[in-house]
Amino acid sequence: MTTDGTSRVGLTVSGQPMSTPLQDVRTVSRQLVGHFVDHVIPCATLPGDLISGEVTTVTRVCLELAVSMLDGRDLPAKTGRLAEAAAGWAREGVPIDTVLHSIHEGFKLGMDRVMSRATAQDHEDLIDGAKLVVTLLDTISATVARAYVREHKAVVGEHHTAVHTLTSALLGGHPTSTMARECGIEIAAEYYVLALAIPAHPDEQHPMLDGKVVARRKLRRVQAELATRCGEAPLALLSVDGGTILIPTTTLADERLNELIALLSAAGRVPITAALVVAAPEAIPDATDRAHELLDMVQRLECVAGLYRFTDMALEYQLTRPGPGRETLRAVLDPLDAHPELLQTLQCHIGNNLSRQRTARLMHIHTNTVDYRLKRISQLTGLDPTRTADLWQLRSALIARSFSDHAVSARPTVRN
Repeated sequence: MTTDGTSRVGLTVSGQPMSTPLQDVRTVSRQLVGHFVDHVIPCATLPGDLISGEVTTVTRVCLELAVSMLDGRDLPAKTGRLAEAAAGWAREGVPIDTVLHSIHEGFKLGMDRVMSRATAQDHEDLIDGAKLVVTLLDTISATVARAYVREHKAVVGEHHTAVHTLTSALLGGHPTSTMARECGIEIAAEYYVLALAIPAHPDEQHPMLDGKVVARRKLRRVQAELATRCGEAPLALLSVDGGTILIPTTTLADERLNELIALLSAAGRVPITAALVVAAPEAIPDATDRAHELLDMVQRLECVAGLYRFTDMALEYQLTRPGPGRETLRAVLDPLDAHPELLQTLQCHIGNNLSRQRTARLMHIHTNTVDYRLKRISQLTGLDPTRTADLWQLRSALIARSFSDHAVSARPTVRN
C-alpha cells in the first residue's frame, strides 16, 4: 500500500520484475564499486579501507532502496545510514562532487542493466520506472548534501570557537602551547597586528532596509575575503565596526598588506582604514594597544582610508603623548579658534595629502575657496600651508591639538 491508501504494483520488463538485474545486491554493489575505482578518477585516490567499507556499504544501501521502489514498496527508512556515511566522508575531506558524481554514475549503470532487456511493450513501465529513479536520486542527493552542509557547519563552528579562544588568549597576553594544541592552531613566531576601522555602508541608513542585516552582510563579506586571502592563518576578532586581526608574518609579505586592505575594502564595499604593528606573541597586547591608538590618531586626523604602519607614523604618534611640547604645538592653531571653517579646511587638506581638488570636492567648495582659506590660515598663524617647513609645523600642531582637545572633552566632570 502507498501512503495515500492505494496499492502499488511492481514494475516489469520483459515479463520479469524490473528490479531483477539489481536483486543480487552484494554482487552488483561490488561491481559498481569496481567501476567507480577504475573510471571515476577521484575515487582512485581514496583510502582502500574507505572503498571496501563505507563506499561499498552505501552502494549496497542505495541498491536496496532502488529495488524496494521498483518492486512497489514504500521508500525504506535507510537514508539515515547514507547520511551518517556522507558526514564521515565530509570529515575525511572527500569532495562532495566526487560523491555525487559516483551516485549518478551508479544510477546510470543500474538503468543500463534494467533497460538492456526492455522491449517496445515495456514503454509505460519504463516511464514509470524513470520517474521512480528520479525521485530516488533526488532523495539520495539531498540526503548527502544535507549531511555535508551539517558537517561543514559543525567544523566551521568548531574552528570559529578555536580561533576566538586563541585570539582572545593572544590579545590578553595568555598564549600557551597547551591551548594552541587544544585549538589545533599553531602559534606563529611573529604576527602582523592589524587594527581595523570598518565604516558604515550607505545602505545601513537606508529607510527601506534593515541596517543591522546590511552591516552583518558587510562583515561576512570582509571575513570571507580575509579567509580567501589568508586561509586559516588569520586570527580575527571583528565586529561590523572593525576590530583586530593577527596574521602570521610568514603568511603574507609586508608589501602585500596594502593590497589586502584594498581587497577587504572592495569586499565590504566601504573604505577600510587599518593600522599595523609587528609583534612577537608575548608582545601582542601592547602592540594591539599601539595599533588601535595609531588607528584612532589616523581617524581623528581624517587621513584617507588605507593601511598605516607604526614605523611610518612614529613621529605623529609621539606628538600625541602628553607634555609641554604637545601644549606648545597646540597653541600654534589658537588663532583659528574663531574660524572653524579654516581649521576644518586645514585638517581636510592635510588628510588628503594636499590635494586641493579632493579637498574642494569633499568640502563641497570651489578650489579657489580652498586657496583663499589656505591664504587666510597663513595670515592668522604666520605659517604658510604651501611651504614645506611651515606645513610640517601646522601638521604637528594639528596632531597635538586633536589629541589635546580629545583629552579635555573626554575628562569626566567633577560634581560637588
